[in-house]
Amino acid sequence: MAEKVKKRKESTIAHSRYGCAIGAAYTVAAINGAVPISHASPGCVDKQYALIGSGYQGCGNGAGGDTPSVNFGENEVVFGGVKKLDAEIQSALKIVKGDLFVVLSGCSAGLIGDDVPSVVKKYQNQGYNIVHADVPGFKGNNLYGHEVVVKAIIDQFVGDYRGKKRKKLINVWTGVPYYNSNWRGDYIELKRILEGAGFDVNILFGPQSGGIEEWKTIPKAAFNLLVSPWVGLDIVKHLEEKYNQPYLHIPVLPVGEEATTEFLRKVVDFAGIDNTKAEKFIAKEAKEYYSFIEHFAKFFSEYWFGIPSRFATVADTTYGIAYTKFLADQIGFIPIKVIITDNPPEKYRESINDLFHHLSEGVSVDVEYIEDGYNIEQSLVNTDFGSSIPLILGTAWEGDAARAKKALLIQVSTPIENEVILNRSFIGYKGALTLIERVFTKAVGG
Repeated sequence: MAEKVKKRKESTIAHSRYGCAIGAAYTVAAINGAVPISHASPGCVDKQYALIGSGYQGCGNGAGGDTPSVNFGENEVVFGGVKKLDAEIQSALKIVKGDLFVVLSGCSAGLIGDDVPSVVKKYQNQGYNIVHADVPGFKGNNLYGHEVVVKAIIDQFVGDYRGKKRKKLINVWTGVPYYNSNWRGDYIELKRILEGAGFDVNILFGPQSGGIEEWKTIPKAAFNLLVSPWVGLDIVKHLEEKYNQPYLHIPVLPVGEEATTEFLRKVVDFAGIDNTKAEKFIAKEAKEYYSFIEHFAKFFSEYWFGIPSRFATVADTTYGIAYTKFLADQIGFIPIKVIITDNPPEKYRESINDLFHHLSEGVSVDVEYIEDGYNIEQSLVNTDFGSSIPLILGTAWEGDAARAKKALLIQVSTPIENEVILNRSFIGYKGALTLIERVFTKAVGG
């Protein structure tokens, strides 16, 4: 019996921190005016939202429970689902208001080999803005699906371009919408600081994006800026090949004055533009940032005995490295444990490990790559945090481990259950102050 239980644990994942590839429906939903159409079984897209939409983010027209869906059943599995897909597309075009429709093929359609491109092509030939993407769950998770969908929109909707580039225009790619709960606020802060430094910015997702018209300007950008350890590399490499468009890869989201100032200077240097405007903006932001830090230091010096000094991070790669680096390098906390939950491909893990081995001068931490919630909990429970109050930056599913260790838990990664998130950010100049508030409010009992 013991052997059977052990075998079951090895073949399943409890409390996984990501969804399946069709979760890319929420990449589509994050584009103003775009509508996903699910060519999959009932509930596939809606179930993804229960996890990926952590933080009660809500979603707009044509997403979540409102997503048009074929609702694949036994009849479609036996006889094929293309006729039902054709009817579903017709209905969606009549009923749902959208500027771009994206058909997403799930597991059932992928297994029986439905010819989705031919159905979609018919509507493309009629002048509709519609594309298709093959994102069955057996091919990968929602991070994989995100890259597939973005490339599908670029190839089938944005199309070819041989015109001039705009020197100060850049395309920004970073956290995956909805999966990264702070995505709206992070895109807003990145846009704000890059525009402050003198750039025109395509952010492509969220409320400040120009929607599909902004996507049409992707090929006109001078370069692509990827701010992510690994998600999005396939996208910017594809754009480089398709549009002869170089990219700048900065693997760590900037948090705090030092990191954000260094970030902006790297981008300005890569672009080769005059740095006068950027330096004026940096000086203004730094002055404001440190005025808040100066007042915070008064509290910090008087209350140091009641705050944590050692912490663990349980998060996806993008936010795991960003928050860990900031707390270690700028706040002086000691990282004891880092668990990465988004299953990055093996080819990227050496570079990810290197990021955590250079958090600050003389500060490093080894990384554990764990997908299973049970094993994450055991790893945390068995961690020695010393005599200080432990701090865990994690998810809703670290609650039991935090209680066992009498630790402070701040939910920063999927899934988040104790906060409603609208436009929150922990990055840049302004977001770092919000993160400091969040950590130390928890420390004083909030």
